[in-house]
Amino acid sequence: MALHFDRHEYAMRLSRLTEKMRDEKLDAMLLFAQESMYWLTGYDTMGFCFFQTLVVKASGEMALLTRSPDLRQARHTSTIENIIVWVDRLKADPTVDLKNLLSDMDLLGARIGIEYDTHGMTGRTARLVDDQLTSFAQLIDASTLVGQLRLIKSPAEIEFVERAAELADDALDAAMPYLKEGGDEADILAAMQGAVLASGGDYAANAFVIGSGPDALLCRYKSGRRTLSANDQLTLEWAGVSAHYHAAMMRTVVIGEPSPRHHELYSACVDNIRAIEDVLVPGATFGDVFDTHARMMDERGLTRHRLNACGYSLGARFAPSWMEQQMFHAGNPQVIAPGMSLFVHMIIADSDTGTAMTLGQTYLTTEERPRCLSRHPLDFINR
Repeated sequence: MALHFDRHEYAMRLSRLTEKMRDEKLDAMLLFAQESMYWLTGYDTMGFCFFQTLVVKASGEMALLTRSPDLRQARHTSTIENIIVWVDRLKADPTVDLKNLLSDMDLLGARIGIEYDTHGMTGRTARLVDDQLTSFAQLIDASTLVGQLRLIKSPAEIEFVERAAELADDALDAAMPYLKEGGDEADILAAMQGAVLASGGDYAANAFVIGSGPDALLCRYKSGRRTLSANDQLTLEWAGVSAHYHAAMMRTVVIGEPSPRHHELYSACVDNIRAIEDVLVPGATFGDVFDTHARMMDERGLTRHRLNACGYSLGARFAPSWMEQQMFHAGNPQVIAPGMSLFVHMIIADSDTGTAMTLGQTYLTTEERPRCLSRHPLDFINR
């Protein structure tokens, strides 16, 4: 069995979950988020693109309903013992199998929490589940319950987060020789992803972001490659990944002669991150972090060029995104506590002048000031 943590760690997680379920008066949970299943049991698969759910009772009893390709996957990677396979067939409705399973687990009339807000729950699946179970049990939207438990990382998890951060640094080192006039974006991506994989890391939950010239103002991956010119700008966002735990970084690199606007925007980014480091402490909220970001950007006249969020929690995640649920945006009351792995990013896209500037790194919160997990400084990168 391939487990990344010892069984005691998984037992502690199950205990925390069932305690929270009892607090919320939930008799059972239907987990559809792959990261929830992975965190709780070690179950490691991409099979969540089809119907599957992990039933967890408040007593600690668990049962996985999945397809046949994931039967051995679950046996090999998880602590789950009870695995039921629903059969692929014309007009198959696995929610019928789910209802039968819940009946066998004595959950008729129970209060059941469901993870609706996840990529493992399509709109069609949600409708089928609701249609099948509304008259069977009381259904509660419990989309954030496990995510809240996952926010604070255990010492064992932090080891993987720290390893992921090392791999993110290695990726930037690997890219450096190609950050020059004539450098090909394909070579840059290959070097960065290769550095992570060659050192035993994983694919990231979403594609690395790369864009040069006008595309440097984008903060999403897009298809197509370009060769860097004598005077250019290149935005990179990537993550080191270890056992699915992510540590992200972000930089805009200037090739050739930086413009005064590049320097101006870089100054705004680095000053903002330094100010946020003073706020990224226990007792402050995620909303406080964003307020600091917005105030400093707005004071510099950058309101139109900034985003409405400046980072998020990171952890073990699966496609299509490495972001956890909690983000730094206006009004988020989530309180910062020690043991959180948080990605802080500054993204400025000045479409008026065609100038991009980004800066970002992952922190581990402590009892006092946050600890940056990157060995790379926040220096302006000019090649």
